[in-house]
Amino acid sequence: MSKEVRGNQRHMTMDDRIYIEQALEKGIAFKDIGKFLRKDPTTISKEVKKHRMLKPRNIYGKYNSCKLRQSCNHKDVCGKNGKCNKRCASCLQCNSNCPDYVQDVCAKLNHAPFVCNGCEKKVHCKVDKYFYRSTTAHSHYRNSLSTSRQGINLTPEALSELDSLVSPLILKGQSVAHIYIGHKEEIPCSSRSLYNYVDNNILSVRNLDLPRRVKYKPRKKKKASQSDPAWREGRKYSDFLAFIEKNPDVSVVEMDTVEGLKGGKVLLTLLFRSTRCMLIFLLPDKSQSSVIKIFNQLEKSLGTLLFKRVFSVILTDNGSEFINPVLLETGKDSLLRTNIYYCDPNASYQKGALEKNHEYIRYVLPKGTSFDELTQGGVKLLMNHINSTARASLNGRTPFELASLLLDQMVIDVLGLQKIGHDNVLLKPSLLKRK
Repeated sequence: MSKEVRGNQRHMTMDDRIYIEQALEKGIAFKDIGKFLRKDPTTISKEVKKHRMLKPRNIYGKYNSCKLRQSCNHKDVCGKNGKCNKRCASCLQCNSNCPDYVQDVCAKLNHAPFVCNGCEKKVHCKVDKYFYRSTTAHSHYRNSLSTSRQGINLTPEALSELDSLVSPLILKGQSVAHIYIGHKEEIPCSSRSLYNYVDNNILSVRNLDLPRRVKYKPRKKKKASQSDPAWREGRKYSDFLAFIEKNPDVSVVEMDTVEGLKGGKVLLTLLFRSTRCMLIFLLPDKSQSSVIKIFNQLEKSLGTLLFKRVFSVILTDNGSEFINPVLLETGKDSLLRTNIYYCDPNASYQKGALEKNHEYIRYVLPKGTSFDELTQGGVKLLMNHINSTARASLNGRTPFELASLLLDQMVIDVLGLQKIGHDNVLLKPSLLKRK
């Protein structure tokens, strides 16, 4: 016996349905139809029953359609007060008057093939008939395929529960991805549907309540390359890629600064590529001496060897606060503590993970906000809330969770990393205004 071919798991096409109709006309069994189309016979059966079309009997024909007409002994059911001498079995009016009327239905419709396409008696049959028509079936299929993706697939009660769960968390500045990851079992839809519900004003919150829905501008074309300054020699982005290719397991850190008002305090940010964990330090000004002071403090707390292991390679931009790599790379006793590389000019996307992560800072400290009133304690609180935000790109994990797995506990303590409860994450300006 030959082995049957397994189904192709695809939707039926118009050609498939035409073949089914023709096969039913010839009386071919579902099993043989399935073999030809490489589909399970059950699939063919469901297709026929789902899309078969009713052709009602001719109600104007002279026919008693009661199932009990052969054994019926009723008389005068039509209410003619004895003037009708016909037995109801031979009467054409009792169907609409008899309380015991049962419509005659062809018993063959309850079994395969469930339609009358191949029935030899269909021309003279007087009961309701069902037919499978390929054009009608395909039209119903296309319509259901479209409408199944429209509307809200939730009851009013379920939608109300969803709103009471999601909206307060969005108002706390939490992203939809963070909320969905923490409450996946409670949310009866996908994260994409949550965005659609907000976009269509179905929930209490609106698009303005979501963390910034960023639209990225097209990347600008590079200008004609100019001669590189001497401090970039051997530290270009191409050199960085070559170093990473030779040392694929090395820890890569992206570095940048975030400004408040011009001339005021700034934030130094360092992001571990492997975990997306971001460190934030408050600087009194945007100068290299302030950056070097942070490096020296970290080296003193961690020790040169541990600092070199944690901050093996640092990729940064060409800002004035980073243009003396030797002072950054060497620390106590002139020992090499890190390797500094620079992005190409006007190519900040080369450290895109950090640029993307800066969005979280701007949720709490919008552009134009002065940093002069900030303290390192407040900045550390902001850092921990950002690192406790679950990311879809990290398979639902938070940067803190990954950092706690990959970094020594001593490093976690020195850097001031702490976990914030999932529902306690707050990414709104009110975070730094709370007493």
